[in-house]
Amino acid sequence: MCCSHFRAMGHERNSALRGRSCTNGAGWPRFLRQFAAMSRIYLIDDHALLRDGLRLVLEKNGHQIVGEATDLTRGAVEVRELNPDVVVLDLHLGTRSGLELLDELQKRKASTRCVVLTMSSQSRNVADCLRLGASAYLLKGGPPHELLVAIHHALTGRTSLGEGVSALMVALPPEGDGVSSLSARERQIAVLVSKGHSSTDVGRILHLSPKTVDTYRSRLMAKLGTPDLPALVRYAMTKGLIEPE
Repeated sequence: MCCSHFRAMGHERNSALRGRSCTNGAGWPRFLRQFAAMSRIYLIDDHALLRDGLRLVLEKNGHQIVGEATDLTRGAVEVRELNPDVVVLDLHLGTRSGLELLDELQKRKASTRCVVLTMSSQSRNVADCLRLGASAYLLKGGPPHELLVAIHHALTGRTSLGEGVSALMVALPPEGDGVSSLSARERQIAVLVSKGHSSTDVGRILHLSPKTVDTYRSRLMAKLGTPDLPALVRYAMTKGLIEPE
């Protein structure tokens, strides 16, 4: 996702998402702008030009940039102080890794969501980020509109993978039996979702809100290393959680 991509964002975002929902005069889906207006974002990346491009695009689409850092030391401190809704996080920050911040946020059960935006196409990094609770994993060379969509998904408790990232996850060798790492509730939801039930359906069956179901689903998919619903269904069939029809 180089700076030239961001300069082209204004044109590309309209054509990429045209017709998917009602739009206002700016051409951007109204439901995304409503969430954007409420979001506070912190940027952590050691490339100034990239941060400038991110800031320009995000502010233009209604997001508020509450701070930014070039290194993890300052970034971690300010994220604790500012408690942003979303952190856009690079993985490679000098001698340190963005995984450290993900681990900290998970341990203190912070409400801040993380969208990882990186050059790393290593499948293990993708798996580690999802295991540590990242809401999205995007490659910097991916389509620009992915970032805005990923932030919206993060704000609504959903997980996003950038173009090409799903293939990395499929190539990742399994480590042990992921089913054993699921809680009883996560296993219930894995079975119901794999059988084609929506979050609303699952919530009605288990007496949970759809948002809670989405949170459980994101968590269990991260544990199992399944990037999307088809992968989850294949996994559930392989492990005998559901029977092939």
